Amino acid sequence: MDVDLILRWLHVIGACVLLGTGAGIAFFMLMAHRTCDARLIAHTAGVVVLADLLFTATAVIAQPLTGGLLAWRLGWPFSEGWLALSLGLYVLTGAFWLPVIWIQLKLRDLARAAAAAGEELPARYQRLFAIWFSCGIPAFAAVLAIIWLMLARPDLGIWLIR
Repeated sequence: MDVDLILRWLHVIGACVLLGTGAGIAFFMLMAHRTCDARLIAHTAGVVVLADLLFTATAVIAQPLTGGLLAWRLGWPFSEGWLALSLGLYVLTGAFWLPVIWIQLKLRDLARAAAAAGEELPARYQRLFAIWFSCGIPAFAAVLAIIWLMLARPDLGIWLIR
């Protein structure tokens, strides 16, 4: 059994889950939001929260574990330019993702309350959605950049820490 191959496979699967779940969540939340239907938004946001807990959170934990083991086994120092930049972007992504989790819960709860009361979505929902959407853009861009860095492993000599 080739441990390195298994670690690479798990790492790639984790990257696919992060990218795919993130894109899927963004798509479904945006499509639900565009309907202005509180019931539909509440249901969609509930599924999104569950998907983030099951898939995204699992991948968020697995990525540094598989990546760290790979780097160690292959002899790549964490100060290697592309690897250091990838780690920095990973932290940046997390800085945007953590508030998004809280916002998704609030969006779900606000939509549920509006649906139960037969009212329109409140202004707070609209503000939170705008923040949620704005957080997704740099986080998604960072994930794309990380995947490119993993594949290309460019020589970023200026990033080397000696």
